[in-house]
Amino acid sequence: MSIRIDRVVTRGGDAGQTSLGDGSRVTKDSARIEAMGCLDELNAVVGLLRSHVAAESADATQLAQLQNWLFDMGADLCQPEGPKAHKASRLSGETVVELEVWVEQLRQAQAPLTSFVLPGGTQAAAWAHLARTQTRTTERRVVALAREEAVNPELLKMLNRLSDYFFVLARHFNQDGKTDLVWTPAAQRGAV
Repeated sequence: MSIRIDRVVTRGGDAGQTSLGDGSRVTKDSARIEAMGCLDELNAVVGLLRSHVAAESADATQLAQLQNWLFDMGADLCQPEGPKAHKASRLSGETVVELEVWVEQLRQAQAPLTSFVLPGGTQAAAWAHLARTQTRTTERRVVALAREEAVNPELLKMLNRLSDYFFVLARHFNQDGKTDLVWTPAAQRGAV
């Protein structure tokens, strides 16, 4: 696939509409565009997370692959079901399974959970927690879209696994959970 972008300013969206991958026009506040926008925001957060990870590390390699998957997911969402959908590239279950393997590899190296974990710790862990919360926002938008239109079910599975991935990744960046910030319930803090 060859991609060439000759112009950035097109003026095509000046009236509040944009084009989908099949050429149809929708408003920029449609459920599909909202879901795609959330994916884009998530990808930007992952880009910030990558800036806090050693460039040549296995973590950076995984995050780079993940950013490509997020773009693939956006391409999937950009192609609604219909007569032109046969050309659409769809996320597969194989990608979801690969992500599950990553989650389990990280989890196995971690200290057992004995409390809820608060977002934070190292900068990389804090960014991973933000990616986790942005994943959940994106998931809610895709669920809302799926109530209105057909959506590849693998997208919802992938988003659910991504939240798990970012949780264990945050713990990984906090010395595999040894330096997690943990919740102390109000009763134990002496708070009312």
